[in-house]
Amino acid sequence: MNKRQIVITEDGSSTLELIGMDEHFHSMHGAIQESKHIFIQNGLQQKAKEKSTIRIFEMGFGTGLNAVLSLLFAKENDLQIDYFSIEAYPLELELVQKLNFTEQLDLSKEQTNSFQKLHLCAWNLPTEIQACFFLEKRNVKLEELILESDSFDLVYFDAFNPDLQPELWTEEIFRKIYLAMTSGGILMTYSAKGKVKRAFKAAGFVLNALPGPPGKREITQAIKI
Repeated sequence: MNKRQIVITEDGSSTLELIGMDEHFHSMHGAIQESKHIFIQNGLQQKAKEKSTIRIFEMGFGTGLNAVLSLLFAKENDLQIDYFSIEAYPLELELVQKLNFTEQLDLSKEQTNSFQKLHLCAWNLPTEIQACFFLEKRNVKLEELILESDSFDLVYFDAFNPDLQPELWTEEIFRKIYLAMTSGGILMTYSAKGKVKRAFKAAGFVLNALPGPPGKREITQAIKI
């Protein structure tokens, strides 16, 4: 994995850039607003209308932004979340400590401690971050991961873009995730490329094209019927 450096996005929140690759962990139009729009508003908020206990699979733990936003939403809406995330290239704690999410989200001391715990807790071991939120993160590549059938109500597919990591945006990968999802499960991703949509459909998903966050016309919601 290329070296990473912190940059500030247009909404004031930080993200990471892969040096020399012109690739960022989040949208440069706004890291926090992008994650809220795609994964919380169009994913978790929708699933919370049906269930109060939700099991989430996140492809790409990264900065922990999607995880902390999900934790905050769970706390505010009396949800129970079991959060399972994988990351092949974990961030160095030195970089994590320089991210400004705690300031930009105006987190309390307890919430700040929870964000730090997301990164500090052990890999491969379910950990209680708060009473409403359990996290298990694994240091593994998606291609090597074995997923149990009918396990996840919601998927955050947040891999790097299909041109950079084409091996993660295939029918085979999406079929594996499809089988691991419960009936009616929602998968959210930022990519709306034609080849990505074709791979989703071939894997069995029904797709909805949704309006994107600032700077992005469209995002993809994939449903397991």
